[in-house]
Amino acid sequence: MFYFFLKNYILQIKNLSMLGMLLSIVLLQACSGSSAVVNSNNPVIDTVRSISGVPNYSNLYYWAAHPWKKDLSDSIPKSLQKNYVKDSLADVFFIHPTTLTNASDQSWNANVDDAITNAKTDYGSILYQASVFNEKTRVFAPRYRQAHLRAFSTLNRTKADSAFDIAYSDIKNAFELYLKNYNKGRPIIIASHSQGTLHAARLLKEFFDGKPLQSKLVCAYIIGLPVKQNEFKNIAACNTPGKTGCVVSWRTYERGYEGEAYIARESFKSININPLTFMQDTLYAAANLNKGGILRDFSDLTPALVDAQVHNNILWVSKPKVLGSNLIMMKNYHIADYNLFYANIANDVKNRIALYFKK
Repeated sequence: MFYFFLKNYILQIKNLSMLGMLLSIVLLQACSGSSAVVNSNNPVIDTVRSISGVPNYSNLYYWAAHPWKKDLSDSIPKSLQKNYVKDSLADVFFIHPTTLTNASDQSWNANVDDAITNAKTDYGSILYQASVFNEKTRVFAPRYRQAHLRAFSTLNRTKADSAFDIAYSDIKNAFELYLKNYNKGRPIIIASHSQGTLHAARLLKEFFDGKPLQSKLVCAYIIGLPVKQNEFKNIAACNTPGKTGCVVSWRTYERGYEGEAYIARESFKSININPLTFMQDTLYAAANLNKGGILRDFSDLTPALVDAQVHNNILWVSKPKVLGSNLIMMKNYHIADYNLFYANIANDVKNRIALYFKK
């Protein structure tokens, strides 16, 4: 079960917002983006919303990020603005993680018209994760009827599977509309985190793996879940930074922690790429290779935030080197899989796009 480890969070923290409040001290705050620097001259375009509750992706309201609207994926940390050159060479289709986490909400799938859930998505994942791709790409990120957090830990797998299927049906519809109306033969990056990675893997199998569209795949950054080495028949791991058409993935934990008990029971080898070197090896990468992570104050990067080393089926990092890091008691850094390596990911995206066109 891809997400069974989240049951550990639920058992320890009755209200997941407590987790967000703690991490906001040193990492991020999902619903606070006032310090973000937004670089876009495009107007926000919202039209009539769907009465049925099913997202209509011809309406820009149902895109959390879209090149034809002003959104938080356009945000740029201060230290990256000086050399920032917008050049939309490729498209990114980004699938955001779970933001439907309220334990008192009994629904199995999100209401895509709910302002609170959408704000959590926009000021969390879109700002802190999707924005990493914005310099050399156009970013498309659909809102979708995501499965509730409980779907990952419930014993009622029929309900959970149905919730995930509904979520994926929206992702598929959004991607098909993107292909029909926006792609125009452009190279594609698939990117995701957490629940988004569950759907991204399915999308890659259905549309890319051994299909003609695979030739358009620059890279798949599908992060935050275990992705098996043999998950795809024709798409391999990005075992060096000099490859394209491959998969990048990792799961972040504090050095010395072996992860939740289920990890020790994993019988497969997962794709684990070191995000400081983008090598698939177990060599130690010192913190001075970290070009900058993003903290709560999105406006700028913090260099040398953590080191990194692949360990068995997970990624080990040091505790973030910032004021207040001693307050972080948890050892699973899942929520910061992107934040800790923000500048390195951005550089890797640019490098792989350049390699794609060179080939």
